Amino acid sequence: MVLFKVNRFHTIRSFGSLFKKRFSTNIGENRAEKGLVLGLYEQEIETDEPRLSPVAGRFDAKTEGNLLNLIKESNLKGKIGSVKVFNNIDPDYGSVAVVGLGLEGLGYNELEQLDEGLENIRIASGVGAMCLATNGCTRIWVDPMQGAEQAAEGSGLGTWKYQANRMKEDRKPIPKLELFDSPEGDAWTRGLFKADAQNLARSLSDAPGNQITPTSFAQAAVDALCPCGVSTEVRNMDWIESKSMTSFLSVAKSSCEPPIFLEISYCGEHDAGRPVLIVGKGLTFNSGGLCLKVSEGMSQYRASMAGAASVIATIRAAAALSLPINLVGLIPLCENMPSGMAFKPGDVITTLNGKTVAIHDTNNAGRLIMADTFIYGQTTFKPKIVMDVATMTEGVTHALGGAASGVFANSDFLWKQMQKAGAITGDRVWRMPLWKYYTHKVTNYTNVDLSNTGQGRGSSCLGAAFLKEFVPCVDWIHLDITGVGMLKKGVGIPYLADDRMTGRPTRTLIQFLYQLACPDEQVKSLSKECASSEN
Repeated sequence: MVLFKVNRFHTIRSFGSLFKKRFSTNIGENRAEKGLVLGLYEQEIETDEPRLSPVAGRFDAKTEGNLLNLIKESNLKGKIGSVKVFNNIDPDYGSVAVVGLGLEGLGYNELEQLDEGLENIRIASGVGAMCLATNGCTRIWVDPMQGAEQAAEGSGLGTWKYQANRMKEDRKPIPKLELFDSPEGDAWTRGLFKADAQNLARSLSDAPGNQITPTSFAQAAVDALCPCGVSTEVRNMDWIESKSMTSFLSVAKSSCEPPIFLEISYCGEHDAGRPVLIVGKGLTFNSGGLCLKVSEGMSQYRASMAGAASVIATIRAAAALSLPINLVGLIPLCENMPSGMAFKPGDVITTLNGKTVAIHDTNNAGRLIMADTFIYGQTTFKPKIVMDVATMTEGVTHALGGAASGVFANSDFLWKQMQKAGAITGDRVWRMPLWKYYTHKVTNYTNVDLSNTGQGRGSSCLGAAFLKEFVPCVDWIHLDITGVGMLKKGVGIPYLADDRMTGRPTRTLIQFLYQLACPDEQVKSLSKECASSEN
């Protein structure tokens, strides 16, 4: 049964009004509220003259060298993320933030698996825009710093705040961001689209569990996808039962909140080619069930649906960018709670493909709701690729921390494309093993086909091995985002707020789909880079 359905009758242009709404405020022309972010490269030698970005150099000429003199007096060296605000040096802008870009000419660092030049632009623009927003600027122009798309991403992510539960009079306005003195408007707009997508994922992930239930998440998804013309079907308990999704229901019945199954379709290819299937884990709260998590820090597991949030955001961005690719997003939504209806350790359940699963830990519930989703998606849509995004295990956090998403893939091609996407976006990935060793750990039982926990250590690998049993005949890539998609802790990524949900790895997923959708453009881009290096 379909609760409600949004048909693809909106044009992609309708996203423009939503985009303006999210990035604009009613701003007067008060000069004190207008700010400008400019880039400064790091001096390789202490005695070198400060070197401004090309756009900042033109602005300095407009001030007759006053900006450069102030930089020298302030002893700003251009180290990445360092920032200094100068007030009243230009009649058009009340505040000018000069921010360090690090060394000029940086590119891909093989050891770091990162394009450092692009990431430095994000850091610089984000730090600069955040500083101006803190100083009260409500309209901010940003130097492209020779990378308008990345400057838009950094400033868009840096100035956004989760404020939904603050009193309206106490909310800080989100500054309006504009590109300064550059013709790269298209690249700038792409970057804002990507930042806006990640901010959507941050908003959904950060909402408290009593506000983002399966039903309200589904409504938020429809609200986000409808203006982009993406078809969204919201299925209820009757439909889930009619499909015999016993594994999904075994988790869902533990809560009084009814489960929802979201089915999302974006058709970017006119030839109706086989789609890419994207599954997002949608536990809107995971208490651990009867194997209850410890109370300290349990609140962060409101973001056990961070995978689902990133899938919604990614599909919306794909539609907004008109990517020529067909996508199907499937999101099982429910809570995992301790109750008289909760599934128990020792229970045996049967999944949609007939395999039996022994429940050895009720905390490992995400893989159970995804197993039925995988089988339904493959039999119904015959996808060419299956991708899933999930906060699957703490094991990947212990291994990688917040540095990268753990990636498991049965295809070298998919892994290389994801690795490339992470290097470009600055939101990196790291490949983990899918060896038969781990398969044996989850299947080597005499009385059942599978265990939802497996034997021994390597929880992230065991979780992936479990999921692999439900994608037998198709190219598949699994992202375990527990370390990156939940609360940001510690150093790194200055343009994302500490102790808040990150929305990662949304931009990497968007870049990955772009590479799949536009391989010819990738080749052309690479040819241009080669020709440029030869010259």
